[in-house]
Amino acid sequence: MTENKKNRVEHADPVEQANPVPKLVMGLVLGLVVWAVAYIFLQEAGGDVSLGDRRELSTLVAAPGGAADGAQVFAARCAACHQATGKGLPGVFPPLAGASWVEGDPDTALQIVLHGMTGPVEVLGVTYNGAMPAFAEQLSDAELAAVLTHVRGAWGNTAAPVDAEMAKAARALTARRGEPWNGPQEVAAALAAASKAPPDAAPR
Repeated sequence: MTENKKNRVEHADPVEQANPVPKLVMGLVLGLVVWAVAYIFLQEAGGDVSLGDRRELSTLVAAPGGAADGAQVFAARCAACHQATGKGLPGVFPPLAGASWVEGDPDTALQIVLHGMTGPVEVLGVTYNGAMPAFAEQLSDAELAAVLTHVRGAWGNTAAPVDAEMAKAARALTARRGEPWNGPQEVAAALAAASKAPPDAAPR
């Protein structure tokens, strides 16, 4: 009899109950929000460098005389294609390490960086057929000289540095040019023609 009564007992249907976020958790979240806002507004811009990436303020200030850091320019403008190692990407972007046009005549390198280049180019026995953008509008003469000096002296390259006056002269020489070079051969031909032309006849 008792057994039968137990079998007939029905359990109540489950009811979803409200489970509010504990007050302790809410208090912690609110406290963190208040702390974060206060930190943003109260922290001084020139605070302790140990709280950041540990660079000294002097390293973040431009060098006197408008000097440019070639390694920084390369990292910002060139490394995406030519890679930080200077080896480029096989079959896609040519290497700068050991490239003859990098270690050769600096005027050729300056013209390529100034106006960019399209068409096939052979580097270290491999032919690349891509497009390099022009940097005449993005880089100053000092930055052009700095980045080429960096490239010509890195990854085993041992070419002479480039100065801002050389970059300025290269820019003026082809100031009227508005299109990229079609391979280094066109650059060489234009420079050869310029050396024989009157001073006021700048190549296009």
